[in-house]
Amino acid sequence: MANQKTLPTTASVADFLASVTPNKRRIDGEELAVIFRQTTGVEPVMWGPSMIGFGQYSYSYDSKRSGIWPKVAFSPRRDRISLYGLKDNTQQVELLPRLGNFTEGVGCVYVKKLEDIDHTVLRELIILGFSRPDRLPESTD
Repeated sequence: MANQKTLPTTASVADFLASVTPNKRRIDGEELAVIFRQTTGVEPVMWGPSMIGFGQYSYSYDSKRSGIWPKVAFSPRRDRISLYGLKDNTQQVELLPRLGNFTEGVGCVYVKKLEDIDHTVLRELIILGFSRPDRLPESTD
């Protein structure tokens, strides 16, 4: 059985955000850190080298695979921002179309820039994701 690859680290969130390029992505990342922190009420933690997570939960599958995962998270990647934990339950799926301009991956939502999305809806999605301890990620690899 494979070991979980993305785990919490002791790396500095502030140092990571300061290193993000291009500059616009860094600014969006810093703003997202504030939004997620204010909305969840918890401090961010680096998960792996580039994911910023808020809270965590344990999961296990019938296959005996288990681990931990952030309740909600984001990563300010070069091409787009990845948002995690925003489409994992029925309420979120129903609310997601109101977010604005985004695309979806298997377990995440992608946005090009924060101006493209409704921040009130984003906060609602974060609250729903953060308050649901029974979510399972689509994939932790």
